[in-house]
Amino acid sequence: MTGVETTLYEHVGGHGALHRLVADWYPTVLADPLLHPLFGDGHPEHIDHLTAFLGEVFGGPTTYTDDLGGFPAILEAHRGKRIRADQRQRFIDLFLAAADRTGLPGDSRTRTALRDYLDFGTEVAVQNSHATADTDLHPCQEVPRWDG
Repeated sequence: MTGVETTLYEHVGGHGALHRLVADWYPTVLADPLLHPLFGDGHPEHIDHLTAFLGEVFGGPTTYTDDLGGFPAILEAHRGKRIRADQRQRFIDLFLAAADRTGLPGDSRTRTALRDYLDFGTEVAVQNSHATADTDLHPCQEVPRWDG
């Protein structure tokens, strides 16, 4: 160890690794009968947007906030979806399976941070997807920074 900590973004392989992860995961949610109602037939920009979002979350560039609408955009994407607990868990399970398939590092730093963030992020998404007023929204109102 050199004494210099890398961000989780750097540790997992940066943009390329996260893009491979999201590109592998995305078709699985589109094909999944439980998640298809939330994602429909998909959107061409979703892979790039989610890659940028996760990159920012894990300590990479702030592209999602600077160029892609930031937290208000992700809030709007989930508004009214009424995500259920079983859909939340399936989302997490498919994401972790994609992390395995695409070779994301399996060390405890990476996997603990990924699981913890997925638990938190999906909790935020579920709450916001049921909100009928701004007072119902999750207190997290910005792209979180998550590093293991």
